[in-house]
Amino acid sequence: MFITSREKSIIDLVMKTSGKHTPQSLASYLNVSVRTIQRDLKGVEKLLKPFELELTRFPDDGLVINGSNEGIYKLIQQLARTEPTDETPVERKFQLLILLLNNGDVYKTQLLAKKLRVSVTTLSSYLSDITDWLAKFSISLTRKRGVGIQLNGKESDVRKAIASYIQINFHEELLEHLYQLKKEKRSDELVLGYFSPQDLLVVEEKVHQQLEQQKIRLADNDYLGLIVHITVTIQRIKNRYELAEEDEITSDRSEMSFQLISKLCGELSAKFSIPISDRDKDYLAVIFKGSKLKDSEVVDYDSILLGQIMKNIIQNVSAQLHVDLTSDFSLYQGLLAHMEPAVYRLKHQTGLFNPLTEQIKKKYPVLFMAVHNSLKEEFPDIIFQEDETAFIVLHFGSALLMNEEKPKINAVIICPTGIGTSKMLASRLQKEFHEFNSVEIKSIKEIEKANLNNFDIIISTVRLPFDDIHYIIVSPLLMEEDIDRIRSFLQANVEQLTEKHEYVKTGDREVSQKESSLQHVLQEIKDVQKSIEAILDNFQLYRKSSGNYTEVLKEMIDNLESKTLVTDAAQVIRKLEERERIGGLGIPDTNMGLFHCRDESVQELVFQIYHMDRTSLIKGMDGKDINMKNLLLMLSPEELSLKEQEILSLISTSLIEPEMTMMIHSSANEEMIRRKLEDIFSGYLQNKWVKE
Repeated sequence: MFITSREKSIIDLVMKTSGKHTPQSLASYLNVSVRTIQRDLKGVEKLLKPFELELTRFPDDGLVINGSNEGIYKLIQQLARTEPTDETPVERKFQLLILLLNNGDVYKTQLLAKKLRVSVTTLSSYLSDITDWLAKFSISLTRKRGVGIQLNGKESDVRKAIASYIQINFHEELLEHLYQLKKEKRSDELVLGYFSPQDLLVVEEKVHQQLEQQKIRLADNDYLGLIVHITVTIQRIKNRYELAEEDEITSDRSEMSFQLISKLCGELSAKFSIPISDRDKDYLAVIFKGSKLKDSEVVDYDSILLGQIMKNIIQNVSAQLHVDLTSDFSLYQGLLAHMEPAVYRLKHQTGLFNPLTEQIKKKYPVLFMAVHNSLKEEFPDIIFQEDETAFIVLHFGSALLMNEEKPKINAVIICPTGIGTSKMLASRLQKEFHEFNSVEIKSIKEIEKANLNNFDIIISTVRLPFDDIHYIIVSPLLMEEDIDRIRSFLQANVEQLTEKHEYVKTGDREVSQKESSLQHVLQEIKDVQKSIEAILDNFQLYRKSSGNYTEVLKEMIDNLESKTLVTDAAQVIRKLEERERIGGLGIPDTNMGLFHCRDESVQELVFQIYHMDRTSLIKGMDGKDINMKNLLLMLSPEELSLKEQEILSLISTSLIEPEMTMMIHSSANEEMIRRKLEDIFSGYLQNKWVKE
């Protein structure tokens, strides 16, 4: 029997004072957080099962161990014979991993067993598990009789292995450590027995500052993952492990990801007084570029090729499932936000671990196959691992579930596992609980600043580092037991829930919902009309026989400023130049370049074309140079409604259609292109509004 000292103390206290102790009182008695006790109680429940006992919680949160007297007697006997330990097998395997990866020498089995305080048999079992784990990162573990144990692998793979093990096995513990450190609960004890608490805190603060400055929001998991990778890199550099030529890491140093990482590393290098090489920066830039954005609505629509592929995938999956999802812009937007970093991760073999893959495969087998088939068809040169495919399945699952209800209680989800997971959970909640009026999604960082009184129920997929709020923990896939738990909470708190909301007569409620729905549709119609009118009114095709494209760009922006469509031409030009430095703007296999940005000085949507007699060499979106003859300018205000974004996406994805490409390339005829835009908008209105 494996049991920790704290688990043994909890069982002892609950048995001696049945029904008197709550998680709060146990936390106070054992001098730990309530969150730690909640986590330990799950371990206690598992320990009780072999004795046919169960831990019961009464409405007042009093804890009782229920079962036969024989079961309780056997448990007491077993506890008396068992010596507790405060290290789990997962923690000991991590210690083993660090021992092997931090020492280039060969280790003897007996010495390792002694260091870990385990038997040679247990060590052998741990080594087998570690060997399988390391193989995923191209690191080999050799065991030779009479010689010992040794690891062989590249330094970049070693860093990935350490960071991945921490993210998968100690995600919640790391969140709690960071939370406590930020509350100035300083400690000299190493975090997870590996990180310096001061190093971890400094890295988190510097990363947060850089992302805030650039207005970049990462999904919670990726934010924590970036912190882990950087802190592991700092730790390895301090231990004098350097990346070598054999690590073969490359990143585009002109891209924003490398520039941000370079600036961050400069600050960390000065803070820790250590050298951080360009190879280290390349390694971290690759990790950063593979991170997922928190908000799908901040995605730029210059990803024309990827955008078209996303539309193809949606059409393909729709055809396989006999359901039309092609008009679901929210699905398209979410997929586009997820796919760009996903493709980058897969190309650089820094795939994302998905703890829900097996559950997703079992719960959505047909959808999983449909998505797998579509990905294989659209990305023939990329192998999508099941973990990545499962993330994409969640986006489709969310879209398929969104065709349901609305009503009365305000809920909030705290879900750090990504856009698709949280949207899926929100959709499931709205389907299962008709009484939910709204379901908001917030990150752990956002919930710290939010007014929780605005919500009737708080639902989380992880344990939270807060002791003073009541919340319900559920699986991201919302299993049956989760639904029962939420239903029990709602039933037990009817008075408190209805206290905030006045009851409405059935007829009044139906009228209210119809009015709300009608108002929403009318607003969408206004947004679409305003967007289309702005694009058509402001559309213009220019010609120029001399000058380079930077002069052309300035001339176009100055002209827009003279028409008060732009209030600060210099600022917009700076934005466009910055966007060009970050990545290519040339549309592959065409002679077109799409220059675009969102800026507060832009007053309306603008789409214009400049046809030049001479070509200019610019970098393409695929990294290859192209000879640009047609400069396409797309500008929009900083704040855009969902429908305005949809109209811009409609234009950008149409640019690679053969008919539009040929029209711009060969004729440069303003009226013909205007008619083509009108046809595109007309088709959109027919499909989106008339059909619906």
